[in-house]
Amino acid sequence: MLLVRHAATPGMRAACFPADEDADRASLATAASLSARIGKASSLSTRIREAGFAWVSPAPAAAQTAMALGWEARPVAALAEADHGRWRGLPYTQVAEDEPEALAAWLADPEAAPHGGESLAALATRVAGWMESVRDEPEIVAVCDAGAIRAALGHALGLGPARAALFDLAPLSTTRLAPGRGGWRVAHVNRKATS
Repeated sequence: MLLVRHAATPGMRAACFPADEDADRASLATAASLSARIGKASSLSTRIREAGFAWVSPAPAAAQTAMALGWEARPVAALAEADHGRWRGLPYTQVAEDEPEALAAWLADPEAAPHGGESLAALATRVAGWMESVRDEPEIVAVCDAGAIRAALGHALGLGPARAALFDLAPLSTTRLAPGRGGWRVAHVNRKATS
């Protein structure tokens, strides 16, 4: 399973909580120029190249990134970023200033959803369920945002959401996981293809 973090969005660049927005043009242009390199750097199998599609989160930036990388986009709700409720699209600094106790509770407790959205534990459960549902399929590509990739890493490594949140994942980076006996193997994390 190759996980690709989607191209940068204006909200990412402004350090905002994720919202469903388009990828910015510069980042999509970079994705298009890196298409062949991501395939080579990730040791994509012939089977993946021949399939010609990627599973994508419902976010517009994910579908746009998949298409820029040369794959048909097939949306799957399980790969959506966590619903951040009323914090959606707001700058992190504003939430920290306006709701410091709620933000602290959310960061400390994976079951908390003080923003009225989805908890990190719920995101982790949703992504783990999807991973297990595709476990026996041929190698696949999924394009999504950092939260879903962190949840996948948490599932693969047996980490809770708070520990999985420590992974740094750059836009257009790849993470590769493979099903193994009794679990998952991690081949690489946050690999960046360079032009």
